Amino acid sequence: MINKPFDSRSAWQFGLATVCVTAALFYFGHGLAPVWWLTWLAPLPALVLAPRVSKLAAFAVAFAGCWLGGFTWWTYLHRVLELPLTVFVLSIVPPSIFFGLGVLLTRTFLLRGSLWRAALSFPAVWVGYEYLNALTSPHSTFGSLAYTQMNFLPIIQVASIAGVWGIVFLLFLFPSSIAALLTYSPRDKKWNSFAAAMGLIFVAVIALGSYRLLSTPAATQKITVGLLASDARENRGEPSGEKGMSVLHSYADQIPSLAAQGAKTIILPEKIATVADADLPQMDQLFQSAATNNHVDILVGIDHHESNDYLNEARLYHADGGPVTIYIKHHLVPGFESRDRPGSEFSVLSTGSFVQGLAICKDMDFPPLSRHYGRSDVALLFVPAWDFDIDRWLHGRMAVLRGVEDGFTIARSAKEGLLTVSDNRGRILAEKRSDASPFSSLVVVVPVYRTATIYSRFGDWFAWITLVLLVVLVASAIRRKTLSVKASSAT
Repeated sequence: MINKPFDSRSAWQFGLATVCVTAALFYFGHGLAPVWWLTWLAPLPALVLAPRVSKLAAFAVAFAGCWLGGFTWWTYLHRVLELPLTVFVLSIVPPSIFFGLGVLLTRTFLLRGSLWRAALSFPAVWVGYEYLNALTSPHSTFGSLAYTQMNFLPIIQVASIAGVWGIVFLLFLFPSSIAALLTYSPRDKKWNSFAAAMGLIFVAVIALGSYRLLSTPAATQKITVGLLASDARENRGEPSGEKGMSVLHSYADQIPSLAAQGAKTIILPEKIATVADADLPQMDQLFQSAATNNHVDILVGIDHHESNDYLNEARLYHADGGPVTIYIKHHLVPGFESRDRPGSEFSVLSTGSFVQGLAICKDMDFPPLSRHYGRSDVALLFVPAWDFDIDRWLHGRMAVLRGVEDGFTIARSAKEGLLTVSDNRGRILAEKRSDASPFSSLVVVVPVYRTATIYSRFGDWFAWITLVLLVVLVASAIRRKTLSVKASSAT
């Protein structure tokens, strides 16, 4: 075992260097525009240092590195979402604590020579933290490290089996395994078998992910979808009254152009206007006429002022003149949508040859909602959205991962964001910025095919197994320590 403790001077030097490197790796490997491969390396310095310094030093270094790296969210959370400074600073403390605890548990098993338990400890702690946070947070999986991997298509295929939890587990299994190998000498016979097993695991994951990308089934049908959004000054926000109706008319005026390009379904963004009950018949007539006259279905996002309630609605007007389909957003943005009442119903529409579904923006942060659509055999999900400009890539890609988890194609139209069409492997079929022109539009021939997934059927099974694993690992660490104390007392 090559585990020589540092003297105090070396510990300070290596500790400071580790904090700086860890912070830099997390800062650039996480956040709104992550460099995906940096995230795989971010925990490695702290894990390698841990068995060579004291418990307190190992925790302090890990905590500091993760906490400083968390300032990658500074502009978004403090300046854009206007989170108070103290609240922001405190918000990046919990993940830093669990990062430090993961390093400590790994350190325990590294010092005992338990390579497998050392390798499994860190990912188990982090997945446990992320999962329990997602269950209790109003933002669900927002901020999960799984989304840093959206440009690494083979690895995100794991989501179709184990959800985001499988991605995160592998993401941290890699550095903890490397740390275990660097702590021991290759002359140890355990080293070779452990290295071979870990190598096999990662080769198999990448190979299976690549195979899934190459084995995409042939589309059973194709549909031409039009996406439309405007970030022009006169169309910003959610205007009401005459100004709101003017915005609705300006969007409706764009419908014939998209229909002429072959669009059969046109998706407008979330909350393009606030519409009171008194103005709703006028809006319905406007878009129903546009739908019927242009032979297209039109999905429009509004904030519906209904007596004493506000409802974040998506209203689907059918080309055949049928009744308007209404979907009400389930998951509202805290603070920004405090006046809105959440919905609870799903919209599942059968076209005869495939099933469509409706969702709105933040709904896509919550895997259970999308899983419902997966279990309902939805093949194509339409999503009006409204992002915060700076988060256009991240929030759009979070929605893309829901399609991988549950096996459907997604067409998402976001103002102050991106117009995006993605398939159920996470590939971007077409994309355009909403501020590319006064009215940014995208017309895409979308291949539609439904893929049943293990995650849709069994949900968060992997997260629960990981929680059980974490309990076993913690119990093992405590039991061994207790036995050591008793043995020392006996002597």
